[in-house]
Amino acid sequence: MTGSETRALMGLTCVLEPGQKRWDRLVDRDGADAAWERLLHHDSPQGSRARRLDLDSVERETELRGFRFVHRRSGEWLPALDDLECVGAVGGIDGGRPLGLWVAGPVSLSELGASGVAIVGARASTPYGDTVASEMAAELAEAGTVVVSGGAFGIDAAAHRGALSSEGATVAVMACGLDQLYPRGNDALLRRVRDSGLVVSEYPPDSTPSRQRFLTRNRLIAALASATVVVEAAVRSGAKNTVGWAQSLGRPVLAVPGPVTSALSVTPHRLIRDAQAALVTNASDVLAELAPLGVLQPPLVDPEARPTDELDPEELTVREAFPARRPISVDELRSAVGLGVGECLAVLGSLADRGHVQALDDGTWRLVAGPPGSVVRPSP
Repeated sequence: MTGSETRALMGLTCVLEPGQKRWDRLVDRDGADAAWERLLHHDSPQGSRARRLDLDSVERETELRGFRFVHRRSGEWLPALDDLECVGAVGGIDGGRPLGLWVAGPVSLSELGASGVAIVGARASTPYGDTVASEMAAELAEAGTVVVSGGAFGIDAAAHRGALSSEGATVAVMACGLDQLYPRGNDALLRRVRDSGLVVSEYPPDSTPSRQRFLTRNRLIAALASATVVVEAAVRSGAKNTVGWAQSLGRPVLAVPGPVTSALSVTPHRLIRDAQAALVTNASDVLAELAPLGVLQPPLVDPEARPTDELDPEELTVREAFPARRPISVDELRSAVGLGVGECLAVLGSLADRGHVQALDDGTWRLVAGPPGSVVRPSP
Protein backbone atom coordinates (compact mmCIF):
# COMPACT_ATOMS: atom_id res chain seq x y z
CA MET A 1 0.00 0.00 0.00
CA THR A 2 1.31 3.46 -0.91
CA GLY A 3 1.87 6.31 1.51
CA SER A 4 -1.14 8.13 0.14
CA GLU A 5 -3.34 5.09 0.80
CA THR A 6 -2.08 4.83 4.38
CA ARG A 7 -2.81 8.52 4.81
CA ALA A 8 -6.31 8.01 3.37
CA LEU A 9 -7.00 5.15 5.77
CA MET A 10 -5.83 7.32 8.65
CA GLY A 11 -8.24 10.02 7.55
CA LEU A 12 -11.13 7.56 7.27
CA THR A 13 -10.36 6.17 10.74
CA CYS A 14 -10.30 9.70 12.20
CA VAL A 15 -13.66 10.66 10.75
CA LEU A 16 -15.79 7.52 10.67
CA GLU A 17 -17.08 5.86 13.81
CA PRO A 18 -16.06 2.17 14.02
CA GLY A 19 -18.24 -0.47 12.39
CA GLN A 20 -18.87 1.38 9.10
CA LYS A 21 -19.04 -1.73 6.92
CA ARG A 22 -20.18 0.21 3.89
CA TRP A 23 -16.96 2.22 3.83
CA ASP A 24 -14.95 -0.89 4.65
CA ARG A 25 -16.34 -2.60 1.55
CA LEU A 26 -15.68 0.53 -0.50
CA VAL A 27 -12.02 0.49 0.55
CA ASP A 28 -11.74 -3.15 -0.48
CA ARG A 29 -13.42 -2.52 -3.82
CA ASP A 30 -12.01 0.82 -4.95
CA GLY A 31 -9.03 1.41 -2.65
CA ALA A 32 -8.44 3.74 0.28
CA ASP A 33 -7.62 6.82 -1.87
CA ALA A 34 -10.91 6.57 -3.75
CA ALA A 35 -12.89 6.03 -0.53
CA TRP A 36 -11.28 9.06 1.13
CA GLU A 37 -11.87 11.23 -1.92
CA ARG A 38 -15.49 10.17 -1.97
CA LEU A 39 -15.92 10.98 1.71
CA LEU A 40 -14.42 14.44 1.19
CA HIS A 41 -17.18 15.18 -1.30
CA HIS A 42 -19.90 13.41 0.64
CA ASP A 43 -22.87 15.54 1.70
CA SER A 44 -23.11 14.26 5.26
CA PRO A 45 -21.85 15.03 8.78
CA GLN A 46 -18.97 12.61 8.12
CA GLY A 47 -18.10 14.47 4.94
CA SER A 48 -18.10 17.76 6.81
CA ARG A 49 -15.75 16.31 9.45
CA ALA A 50 -13.47 14.98 6.72
CA ARG A 51 -13.19 18.43 5.12
CA ARG A 52 -12.41 20.02 8.50
CA LEU A 53 -9.84 17.40 9.51
CA ASP A 54 -6.22 18.56 9.65
CA LEU A 55 -4.71 15.26 8.55
CA ASP A 56 -1.19 16.73 8.45
CA SER A 57 -1.51 17.51 12.16
CA VAL A 58 -2.71 13.96 12.95
CA GLU A 59 0.26 12.49 11.07
CA ARG A 60 2.71 14.77 12.90
CA GLU A 61 1.15 13.98 16.27
CA THR A 62 1.32 10.25 15.55
CA GLU A 63 4.99 10.43 14.65
CA LEU A 64 6.06 12.84 17.41
CA ARG A 65 4.46 10.72 20.14
CA GLY A 66 6.02 7.51 18.85
CA PHE A 67 2.70 5.94 17.84
CA ARG A 68 2.29 3.67 14.84
CA PHE A 69 -0.73 3.59 12.55
CA VAL A 70 -1.46 -0.01 11.62
CA HIS A 71 -3.93 -1.10 8.96
CA ARG A 72 -4.98 -4.31 7.25
CA ARG A 73 -2.31 -4.13 4.55
CA SER A 74 0.59 -3.35 6.86
CA GLY A 75 2.94 -6.02 8.12
CA GLU A 76 1.93 -5.49 11.74
CA TRP A 77 -1.75 -6.21 11.15
CA LEU A 78 -3.22 -9.15 13.05
CA PRO A 79 -5.41 -11.27 10.70
CA ALA A 80 -7.66 -12.25 13.63
CA LEU A 81 -9.10 -8.73 13.49
CA ASP A 82 -10.54 -9.52 10.05
CA ASP A 83 -13.01 -11.87 11.75
CA LEU A 84 -14.91 -8.76 12.86
CA GLU A 85 -15.92 -8.17 9.24
CA CYS A 86 -18.52 -10.94 9.56
CA VAL A 87 -19.89 -9.95 12.97
CA GLY A 88 -23.15 -8.04 13.36
CA ALA A 89 -24.24 -5.73 16.14
CA VAL A 90 -23.78 -6.69 19.80
CA GLY A 91 -25.65 -4.73 22.47
CA GLY A 92 -26.65 -2.09 19.93
CA ILE A 93 -23.02 -1.52 18.84
CA ASP A 94 -22.10 -2.27 15.23
CA GLY A 95 -19.44 -4.85 14.47
CA GLY A 96 -17.00 -4.55 11.60
CA ARG A 97 -13.25 -4.67 11.50
CA PRO A 98 -11.29 -1.48 12.15
CA LEU A 99 -10.00 0.50 9.19
CA GLY A 100 -6.86 1.16 11.19
CA LEU A 101 -5.41 1.26 14.68
CA TRP A 102 -2.96 3.42 16.58
CA VAL A 103 -0.50 1.31 18.60
CA ALA A 104 2.45 2.07 20.86
CA GLY A 105 4.96 -0.21 22.54
CA PRO A 106 7.79 -2.62 21.71
CA VAL A 107 5.48 -5.58 21.02
CA SER A 108 4.20 -5.95 17.48
CA LEU A 109 0.46 -6.38 17.05
CA SER A 110 1.16 -9.32 14.75
CA GLU A 111 3.07 -11.09 17.55
CA LEU A 112 -0.18 -11.80 19.37
CA GLY A 113 -0.98 -14.54 16.88
CA ALA A 114 -3.28 -17.04 18.56
CA SER A 115 -1.66 -16.70 21.98
CA GLY A 116 -3.65 -13.83 23.44
CA VAL A 117 -6.07 -14.38 26.33
CA ALA A 118 -8.39 -11.59 27.47
CA ILE A 119 -9.07 -11.23 31.20
CA VAL A 120 -11.99 -8.91 31.95
CA GLY A 121 -14.34 -8.16 34.81
CA ALA A 122 -15.71 -5.65 37.26
CA ARG A 123 -14.20 -2.22 37.82
CA ALA A 124 -15.34 -2.28 41.47
CA SER A 125 -13.69 -5.66 42.02
CA THR A 126 -13.08 -7.42 45.33
CA PRO A 127 -9.71 -8.51 46.77
CA TYR A 128 -10.69 -12.06 45.80
CA GLY A 129 -11.21 -11.07 42.17
CA ASP A 130 -8.04 -9.00 42.03
CA THR A 131 -5.99 -11.89 43.41
CA VAL A 132 -7.44 -14.43 40.99
CA ALA A 133 -6.98 -12.12 37.98
CA SER A 134 -3.45 -11.14 38.93
CA GLU A 135 -2.25 -14.67 39.66
CA MET A 136 -3.90 -16.07 36.53
CA ALA A 137 -2.34 -13.35 34.36
CA ALA A 138 1.09 -13.88 35.91
CA GLU A 139 0.99 -17.62 35.26
CA LEU A 140 -0.31 -17.15 31.72
CA ALA A 141 2.45 -14.64 31.01
CA GLU A 142 5.06 -17.06 32.37
CA ALA A 143 3.70 -19.65 29.93
CA GLY A 144 4.24 -17.22 27.02
CA THR A 145 0.61 -16.12 26.68
CA VAL A 146 -0.16 -12.47 25.94
CA VAL A 147 -2.66 -11.01 28.42
CA VAL A 148 -5.21 -8.64 26.84
CA SER A 149 -7.49 -6.29 28.78
CA GLY A 150 -8.97 -2.82 28.76
CA GLY A 151 -6.76 -0.84 31.15
CA ALA A 152 -9.67 0.00 33.47
CA PHE A 153 -9.77 -0.11 37.26
CA GLY A 154 -10.44 -3.42 38.99
CA ILE A 155 -9.98 -6.72 37.16
CA ASP A 156 -8.41 -5.11 34.07
CA ALA A 157 -5.71 -3.43 36.15
CA ALA A 158 -5.09 -6.59 38.19
CA ALA A 159 -4.61 -8.59 34.98
CA HIS A 160 -2.12 -6.09 33.56
CA ARG A 161 -0.20 -5.97 36.86
CA GLY A 162 -0.05 -9.75 37.03
CA ALA A 163 1.39 -10.06 33.54
CA LEU A 164 3.92 -7.29 34.23
CA SER A 165 5.00 -8.98 37.47
CA SER A 166 6.10 -11.99 35.41
CA GLU A 167 7.80 -9.74 32.87
CA GLY A 168 5.35 -11.01 30.28
CA ALA A 169 3.60 -9.23 27.44
CA THR A 170 0.29 -7.49 28.04
CA VAL A 171 -1.94 -5.41 25.77
CA ALA A 172 -4.28 -2.61 26.87
CA VAL A 173 -7.04 -1.60 24.46
CA MET A 174 -8.08 2.03 24.93
CA ALA A 175 -11.41 3.76 24.28
CA CYS A 176 -9.65 7.06 23.58
CA GLY A 177 -6.51 8.42 21.96
CA LEU A 178 -3.25 6.88 23.13
CA ASP A 179 -2.14 10.24 24.49
CA GLN A 180 -5.00 10.14 27.03
CA LEU A 181 -4.17 6.88 28.89
CA TYR A 182 -7.57 6.81 30.58
CA PRO A 183 -8.42 6.35 33.44
CA ARG A 184 -6.02 8.86 34.90
CA GLY A 185 -5.68 6.81 38.07
CA ASN A 186 -4.06 4.05 36.01
CA ASP A 187 -1.67 6.40 34.23
CA ALA A 188 1.50 4.88 35.75
CA LEU A 189 0.29 1.31 35.09
CA LEU A 190 -0.62 2.06 31.48
CA ARG A 191 2.77 3.67 30.91
CA ARG A 192 4.38 0.45 32.09
CA VAL A 193 2.17 -1.50 29.70
CA ARG A 194 3.19 0.83 26.88
CA ASP A 195 6.89 0.57 27.76
CA SER A 196 7.01 -3.24 27.78
CA GLY A 197 3.91 -4.41 25.93
CA LEU A 198 1.39 -2.64 23.73
CA VAL A 199 -1.41 -0.10 23.97
CA VAL A 200 -3.97 -0.08 21.16
CA SER A 201 -6.72 2.31 20.10
CA GLU A 202 -9.09 2.77 17.20
CA TYR A 203 -9.23 6.49 17.97
CA PRO A 204 -6.71 9.15 16.92
CA PRO A 205 -4.67 11.25 19.35
CA ASP A 206 -6.66 13.80 21.38
CA SER A 207 -9.82 11.65 21.25
CA THR A 208 -11.68 11.51 24.56
CA PRO A 209 -13.45 8.41 25.95
CA SER A 210 -17.22 7.94 25.99
CA ARG A 211 -19.59 5.18 27.09
CA GLN A 212 -20.20 4.07 23.51
CA ARG A 213 -16.49 4.00 22.78
CA PHE A 214 -15.91 1.68 25.73
CA LEU A 215 -18.50 -0.72 24.36
CA THR A 216 -17.06 -0.41 20.84
CA ARG A 217 -13.50 -1.12 21.96
CA ASN A 218 -14.72 -4.32 23.69
CA ARG A 219 -15.00 -5.96 20.28
CA LEU A 220 -11.27 -5.37 19.79
CA ILE A 221 -10.45 -6.98 23.15
CA ALA A 222 -12.43 -10.08 22.11
CA ALA A 223 -10.91 -10.13 18.61
CA LEU A 224 -7.32 -9.76 19.81
CA ALA A 225 -7.66 -12.79 22.11
CA SER A 226 -8.10 -16.48 21.44
CA ALA A 227 -10.36 -16.70 24.52
CA THR A 228 -12.02 -14.37 27.03
CA VAL A 229 -11.94 -15.03 30.79
CA VAL A 230 -14.52 -13.33 33.04
CA VAL A 231 -13.37 -13.08 36.65
CA GLU A 232 -16.03 -10.91 38.36
CA ALA A 233 -19.02 -9.20 36.78
CA ALA A 234 -22.40 -8.03 38.04
CA VAL A 235 -25.70 -8.40 36.18
CA ARG A 236 -25.04 -5.19 34.24
CA SER A 237 -21.39 -5.14 33.32
CA GLY A 238 -19.15 -4.10 30.45
CA ALA A 239 -17.56 -7.52 30.72
CA LYS A 240 -20.87 -9.04 29.54
CA ASN A 241 -20.53 -6.96 26.39
CA THR A 242 -17.04 -8.33 25.77
CA VAL A 243 -18.44 -11.85 26.27
CA GLY A 244 -21.08 -11.09 23.64
CA TRP A 245 -18.39 -10.12 21.14
CA ALA A 246 -16.34 -13.23 21.93
CA GLN A 247 -19.41 -15.42 21.41
CA SER A 248 -20.20 -13.70 18.11
CA LEU A 249 -16.64 -14.34 16.99
CA GLY A 250 -16.88 -17.99 17.98
CA ARG A 251 -14.09 -17.60 20.56
CA PRO A 252 -14.19 -19.59 23.83
CA VAL A 253 -15.58 -17.88 26.92
CA LEU A 254 -14.26 -18.97 30.32
CA ALA A 255 -15.51 -17.90 33.74
CA VAL A 256 -14.11 -17.97 37.27
CA PRO A 257 -16.63 -18.91 39.99
CA GLY A 258 -16.93 -16.68 43.04
CA PRO A 259 -18.75 -16.55 46.37
CA VAL A 260 -22.47 -17.20 45.93
CA THR A 261 -23.15 -14.29 48.28
CA SER A 262 -21.42 -11.77 46.02
CA ALA A 263 -23.29 -9.72 43.41
CA LEU A 264 -20.13 -9.84 41.30
CA SER A 265 -20.50 -13.62 40.95
CA VAL A 266 -23.84 -13.37 39.13
CA THR A 267 -22.57 -13.10 35.56
CA PRO A 268 -19.80 -15.73 35.80
CA HIS A 269 -22.17 -18.16 37.53
CA ARG A 270 -24.94 -17.63 34.97
CA LEU A 271 -22.51 -18.15 32.09
CA ILE A 272 -21.34 -21.42 33.66
CA ARG A 273 -24.87 -22.55 34.54
CA ASP A 274 -26.16 -21.87 31.02
CA ALA A 275 -23.17 -23.68 29.44
CA GLN A 276 -22.03 -20.45 27.80
CA ALA A 277 -18.66 -20.55 29.56
CA ALA A 278 -16.27 -23.19 30.82
CA LEU A 279 -15.40 -23.07 34.52
CA VAL A 280 -11.76 -22.18 35.18
CA THR A 281 -9.94 -21.42 38.41
CA ASN A 282 -6.33 -20.86 37.32
CA ALA A 283 -4.01 -20.53 34.34
CA SER A 284 -3.65 -24.30 33.98
CA ASP A 285 -7.41 -24.59 33.46
CA VAL A 286 -7.29 -21.85 30.82
CA LEU A 287 -4.41 -23.46 28.92
CA ALA A 288 -6.14 -26.84 29.08
CA GLU A 289 -9.29 -25.34 27.52
CA LEU A 290 -7.23 -23.83 24.70
CA ALA A 291 -5.11 -26.91 24.02
CA PRO A 292 -5.75 -28.60 20.65
CA LEU A 293 -7.97 -31.66 20.75
CA GLY A 294 -6.00 -34.78 21.54
CA VAL A 295 -3.21 -32.94 23.35
CA LEU A 296 -2.98 -34.13 26.93
CA GLN A 297 -2.22 -31.55 29.57
CA PRO A 298 0.07 -32.49 32.48
CA PRO A 299 -1.96 -33.37 35.56
CA LEU A 300 -2.22 -30.71 38.21
CA VAL A 301 -0.23 -31.36 41.36
CA ASP A 302 -2.42 -31.69 44.44
CA PRO A 303 -1.06 -29.07 46.86
CA GLU A 304 -2.33 -31.19 49.75
CA ALA A 305 -0.61 -34.42 48.61
CA ARG A 306 1.44 -36.14 51.37
CA PRO A 307 4.07 -38.89 51.22
CA THR A 308 1.76 -41.22 53.18
CA ASP A 309 -1.09 -40.98 50.63
CA GLU A 310 0.35 -44.01 48.78
CA LEU A 311 0.15 -46.27 51.82
CA ASP A 312 -2.65 -48.74 52.47
CA PRO A 313 -4.44 -48.60 55.86
CA GLU A 314 -2.24 -51.30 57.47
CA GLU A 315 1.00 -49.67 56.32
CA LEU A 316 -0.23 -46.27 57.50
CA THR A 317 -1.14 -47.70 60.93
CA VAL A 318 2.33 -49.20 61.39
CA ARG A 319 4.11 -46.09 60.20
CA GLU A 320 2.15 -43.81 62.51
CA ALA A 321 3.01 -46.04 65.47
CA PHE A 322 6.69 -45.10 65.13
CA PRO A 323 8.10 -42.64 67.68
CA ALA A 324 9.31 -39.45 66.02
CA ARG A 325 12.83 -39.34 67.49
CA ARG A 326 13.87 -42.84 68.60
CA PRO A 327 14.03 -46.34 67.15
CA ILE A 328 11.42 -48.97 68.07
CA SER A 329 11.68 -52.76 68.37
CA VAL A 330 9.46 -55.18 66.44
CA ASP A 331 7.92 -56.39 69.72
CA GLU A 332 6.96 -52.85 70.75
CA LEU A 333 5.59 -52.13 67.32
CA ARG A 334 3.47 -55.27 66.94
CA SER A 335 2.02 -54.76 70.41
CA ALA A 336 1.08 -51.19 69.51
CA VAL A 337 -0.67 -52.14 66.27
CA GLY A 338 -1.97 -55.62 67.16
CA LEU A 339 -0.12 -57.61 64.48
CA GLY A 340 1.77 -60.87 64.64
CA VAL A 341 5.55 -60.92 64.24
CA GLY A 342 5.41 -62.20 60.65
CA GLU A 343 2.71 -59.71 59.62
CA CYS A 344 4.56 -56.85 61.25
CA LEU A 345 7.85 -57.75 59.52
CA ALA A 346 6.08 -57.96 56.15
CA VAL A 347 4.62 -54.48 56.55
CA LEU A 348 7.98 -53.12 57.73
CA GLY A 349 9.63 -54.58 54.64
CA SER A 350 7.08 -52.84 52.40
CA LEU A 351 7.58 -49.54 54.21
CA ALA A 352 11.37 -49.91 53.91
CA ASP A 353 11.07 -50.56 50.15
CA ARG A 354 9.12 -47.32 49.82
CA GLY A 355 11.70 -45.36 51.79
CA HIS A 356 9.58 -44.65 54.89
CA VAL A 357 11.53 -46.68 57.50
CA GLN A 358 14.98 -48.22 57.96
CA ALA A 359 16.24 -51.31 59.82
CA LEU A 360 19.13 -50.69 62.20
CA ASP A 361 21.98 -53.08 63.05
CA ASP A 362 20.63 -53.82 66.54
CA GLY A 363 17.31 -55.15 65.14
CA THR A 364 15.29 -52.01 65.85
CA TRP A 365 13.62 -49.78 63.25
CA ARG A 366 13.37 -46.03 62.81
CA LEU A 367 11.60 -43.52 60.58
CA VAL A 368 13.57 -42.16 57.64
CA ALA A 369 14.41 -38.47 57.96
CA GLY A 370 13.45 -36.63 54.76
CA PRO A 371 11.06 -37.50 51.92
CA PRO A 372 10.45 -41.15 50.99
CA GLY A 373 13.07 -42.46 48.64
CA SER A 374 15.85 -40.29 50.05
CA VAL A 375 19.20 -41.93 50.74
CA VAL A 376 19.77 -42.79 54.38
CA ARG A 377 23.24 -43.45 55.64
CA PRO A 378 23.65 -46.44 58.01
CA SER A 379 23.68 -45.39 61.63
CA PRO A 380 27.03 -45.68 63.41
